[in-house]
Amino acid sequence: MSTRALTEAASQEAAPLSLCSREPHVPADRLVAEMVPPPRFDSVRFDTYLPDPNQPSQTDAVKTLSTFAEGLGGAHATGAGKRRWFAKKPAAPSGPRGVYLDGGYGVGKTHLLASLWHATPAEPALKAFGTFVELTNLVGALGFQQTVQTLSGHRLLCIDEFELDDPGDTVLVSSLLGKLVESGVALAATSNTLPGKLGEGRFAAADFLREIQGLSAHFRPLRIDGEDYRHRGLPEAPSPYSDQVVTQTAYATPGASLDDFPHLLEHLARVHPSRYGALTDDLSAVCLTDVQPVPDQSTALRLVVLADRLYDREIPVLASGLPFDKLFSDEMLNGGYRKKYFRAISRLTALARDAKGLVAQ
Repeated sequence: MSTRALTEAASQEAAPLSLCSREPHVPADRLVAEMVPPPRFDSVRFDTYLPDPNQPSQTDAVKTLSTFAEGLGGAHATGAGKRRWFAKKPAAPSGPRGVYLDGGYGVGKTHLLASLWHATPAEPALKAFGTFVELTNLVGALGFQQTVQTLSGHRLLCIDEFELDDPGDTVLVSSLLGKLVESGVALAATSNTLPGKLGEGRFAAADFLREIQGLSAHFRPLRIDGEDYRHRGLPEAPSPYSDQVVTQTAYATPGASLDDFPHLLEHLARVHPSRYGALTDDLSAVCLTDVQPVPDQSTALRLVVLADRLYDREIPVLASGLPFDKLFSDEMLNGGYRKKYFRAISRLTALARDAKGLVAQ
């Protein structure tokens, strides 16, 4: 039976929502206000992080970051976004003004980064937390100078999923972080790539070596080893369901969305990635039919951003078609963006496991 026929058969119930019908507008002030840890990480703390006893680097990371947070207690600005323009310029820091959490996907880097944000002794308005994509989107919305002014009064800027995808981002972020460090802002970032290797395999990174080295100089790398905690000791993710089960579940679940996967990929191309979080507002679950391999790299990178926003917001994903580990081609999984794709597979798999409880037994 086709998805359309199944939908008509379920029409006696309230129709589910649709991601493809949403084209949200996100004002700049919302982008700034939302620079806090996402719902999944709102309640995490250092003492809720469970280090793998076989990976001492995880325990060491907690100790190092706790000490780093304690050192951020001194005041250096008059208020959020209010740089003291006529005050004496802060002395340049003698060493790296930030920490850089490097490790594979699923070792708890975002948990630790959010814990650092919570542990830093400053009002929320003096701390900012966002993904690398959200930071570059903020610059696009506010402009470079306004972004510098907005963030320069902060005590701490946390950047999750720090990855350089193009030369423009390299120059932009290098300049932005340089200005913020001069203003006394401490930095913390997570990535699957060491700071000196950013951009490698994605563009001619050697041509932008000065900018990359400048970025690297702001951070002290902190390696975190281990396996993906999302799958540590857990059962395998459920196999994809039938179109009928996915459709019926969408109709039976208040606040769920229902979309055909190929059409959703087309829709993502019409919505800026900065709006993907708003795209998922008020959803209780995402139901997808006819999951297929992603056709090209641009589409794949947009899907990665959506997967991150769904994971941040703890929105279960129920799907039919191919399993999520078949989304990306071998060429993609062996290319310069492979770590992004593996992260997306890991997170979507976790969300698929969360969705099992939605299916009627």
